[in-house]
Amino acid sequence: MKRSLRAQLAADPSVGTGNVLATVIALGADLDGPGLTFDTAVDHFPAEHPLTLGELDDRVQARTAWLHVHGIGRRDVVAIWATDAADIVLSFLALTRVGAIPALLNGKMAPAIASEYIRRLRVNGILADSTHRELLAGESDQPGSLHGAPILGTPKELGAGDSAKAPVHYRHHRDDPVVITHTSGTTGVPKAVLHTHTTLYAALKHLLTMPQAQGTDRILNALPIPHTATILMVNQVLGNRADMLLLSSQDAPVVLAAIERWKPRGVYGFAVTWAGLAREDLSRYAVGSVRMWFNTGDCAHEPHIRKLVAAGAREVVTREGRLMVPGSHFVDGLGSSEMGHNGFHVTHTPDSTHYGRCIGKPYQFASAAVLDAEGNELPDGTPGMLGFKSPSVSPGYWNDSVNTYRFRLNGWFLTGDLAYREAGGHFFHLDRVPDAVAGFDGPQLYTSLSEERILAALPEVLDCTVIVVPEGDGFVTDVLLELKPGVDAELEAEVRAAVGEEVAATIRRVSVVGAEGVPVTVTGKVRKVALRQDRLAEATP
Repeated sequence: MKRSLRAQLAADPSVGTGNVLATVIALGADLDGPGLTFDTAVDHFPAEHPLTLGELDDRVQARTAWLHVHGIGRRDVVAIWATDAADIVLSFLALTRVGAIPALLNGKMAPAIASEYIRRLRVNGILADSTHRELLAGESDQPGSLHGAPILGTPKELGAGDSAKAPVHYRHHRDDPVVITHTSGTTGVPKAVLHTHTTLYAALKHLLTMPQAQGTDRILNALPIPHTATILMVNQVLGNRADMLLLSSQDAPVVLAAIERWKPRGVYGFAVTWAGLAREDLSRYAVGSVRMWFNTGDCAHEPHIRKLVAAGAREVVTREGRLMVPGSHFVDGLGSSEMGHNGFHVTHTPDSTHYGRCIGKPYQFASAAVLDAEGNELPDGTPGMLGFKSPSVSPGYWNDSVNTYRFRLNGWFLTGDLAYREAGGHFFHLDRVPDAVAGFDGPQLYTSLSEERILAALPEVLDCTVIVVPEGDGFVTDVLLELKPGVDAELEAEVRAAVGEEVAATIRRVSVVGAEGVPVTVTGKVRKVALRQDRLAEATP
């Protein structure tokens, strides 16, 4: 019996991040089947036209031909700075076809930071939409270039290429670099994360051998488009022959409107999007199509998850057969650009009780441990640094061997997180290393865990941020609360009770802020470094 397409993709060692689209077609997938759907126009196709597999391939081939005519080929690093999902994804697919290395930049990045990031990449060329091209012009000493690299054109211009004249698809070796994405930049200029043909496909090969989860046949992609996670999703849906609408904005109102309009069964996003959706009364919206929410990046907060799983529906198996019941799934975990895929997973439903920043267990293709400063594995229940091993892990940071090796210890990749493991094998996330005060002696001050406890205990709080600042020989803690509309209450006593005695003893102030009162990165992560610097500046005479 002929193996399924998914089985063939999983078994073929030549398949990887750089050639999934072409391989799916070569294996006989229906050209009239699903390709990708974008929220903006693609060449002569209107916004939200569901591109067939054949139409998608033709539009990528047109861009491949354009790049070839403009001299872009093997090992050329090309930066893409744009906002529209179609501009980024189609450019990525075309660049990998000629063997180039696309470097994806978030459209929200500040121009000065984008300029410095591009300089560090040492790119061969730049693709920028009209808005970002103007921003680059303000950073450039010479018209039409930046740091000596030519601005080749806008991503939309690539669609004018002649698809019939596209060159032969570059044949990737398993170790070929295929994409550079970047970290969130919480501490300044983001780090450039490299992935190869095989690292960014290793997790997908495993998933292709597993039954498809419910909700993955029609996906709304609310992940940041230039992020590693979106590249993963593009290749996942092409291999699964599923439908996916890619959104250029991850703002909650945009996502909510798309759910009502497009009726997805799965929604993929970051924690910031779930926090935004949780601000709404979801019972007032048509979100019943959703069976599964999938979170990656930072793990999500319990109150946000509970609001989401109360919406939608899911299929369960009973003695009476398969039934649809109210309430959806929420798949949580912990991931990063460097990890190449969520490293952990835990599934929540309306009946879940395993919260407290539980990120679950590692996927079968990965392993994890809690480490001390020398890289020794710590016993269950002891907090330490989170180490991760997986074929999906990035080989390093582009042009940055210092940080590449700084985050390796005793054979483990250090994720930058503090965690502990319980006896049953589940891992619990405590904080990011730079945001905590934690050691084997002295105070144990975890900002993320404190935020979790406040949100779980105080229903009046929509969101909160906790930071720890050095003061004299010790530390003080500041708590910023965003309250529900109409709430005007003094909550300091409740906050102190929620965080526990050790943190409560360090609290200096509890402040109420608006939704815009906390600085965030381009992917929505709170810039706690900036907040700490502000607090330190206030204390300086």
